[in-house]
Amino acid sequence: MINRNQSLRLISTLSDANGPSGFEDEVTAAARAEMEELSVVSEDALRNLYFSRRENTGDRPVIMLDAHSDEVGFMIRQILPNGMMRFLPLGGWSNYTIPASKVRIRTLEGNWISGVVATKPVHYMSASEKGKTPEIADMVIDAGVSSYEEAVSMGLAVGAPVVPDVEFEYNEKNGVMLGKAFDCRMGCAALCDTLRELDGEELSVDVMGVLTSQEEVGDRGVQVAARTVHPDLAIVFEGAPADDTFSPPAEIQTGLGKGVMLRHYDLGMITNPRLMRYALNLAQEYGIPHQEAVRTGGRTNGAQINLTGQGTPTIVLSVPVRYAHSHHGFSSIEDYENTVKLASQIIRSLDEEVIAEF
Repeated sequence: MINRNQSLRLISTLSDANGPSGFEDEVTAAARAEMEELSVVSEDALRNLYFSRRENTGDRPVIMLDAHSDEVGFMIRQILPNGMMRFLPLGGWSNYTIPASKVRIRTLEGNWISGVVATKPVHYMSASEKGKTPEIADMVIDAGVSSYEEAVSMGLAVGAPVVPDVEFEYNEKNGVMLGKAFDCRMGCAALCDTLRELDGEELSVDVMGVLTSQEEVGDRGVQVAARTVHPDLAIVFEGAPADDTFSPPAEIQTGLGKGVMLRHYDLGMITNPRLMRYALNLAQEYGIPHQEAVRTGGRTNGAQINLTGQGTPTIVLSVPVRYAHSHHGFSSIEDYENTVKLASQIIRSLDEEVIAEF
């Protein structure tokens, strides 16, 4: 039985952790602390974190659960003489969401200090500049310093990771969460809670969960993880961008409060139609709210896992996230819980014979 308070604590911890692509250490440390009593935990050099279910026997089909631990962020590429810092994006950002935001910058000592993404003040803009979204190359991060020497004395350096400075919030009245990095810390938490749901149960499959690194910069960690796990079937957990704030009602496919989202298609994968139908039938059978999407953009780690071995049947279960790939996101705790419920029922129902049908 899903414990909502426990889930909210886990989501909050993972969301608040600083973990842009390539710097996922805080996220993996938090997840390790959460899961080491329930599973055998290991880690590779790319910062993929593996959770092997203690009940695994090693002679059954392997189900891989995947969620990427990184978040979109930035990296310092230059410190200017006046102490301002040029930066580049880690992952996909829309330029107009970046200026005037508060961020955290990691120092050489491993501390995080505050900064602000700055552009030329409106008072100094020409008429043509006022009507344009600035390029990232024209933005700087200001840590409140006035010289290169002062910046360096604070431990700031080229290569430093940067993340949005946002703290998790939960509104009990409508069950909506607000925070950063819901893509894909919602998925990370759902993976952990699914393993918790199944703890101690007798299954007909072995289950290996992996929090994979560097998804936002090209699905990098999962390529190593899939070759390590050798899955027979995979479930990918995601925090998918919601479309319910700008789409006509009849066209909404990823709405808040409408259930777990299952995607038939994105730019990386056509979901195995037999596995998709199987999952949708289970959702119907157990009364789990769900929605279906045919995406015209985006991709997930499923694209990589799907092409491993002789082709791995892979499905993506997503928690809708409003304003994904920005500093703040909204998600529904009920959508999250329904994601965990469906994943758990799929795994409980699998055996070698069922998997062979996909």
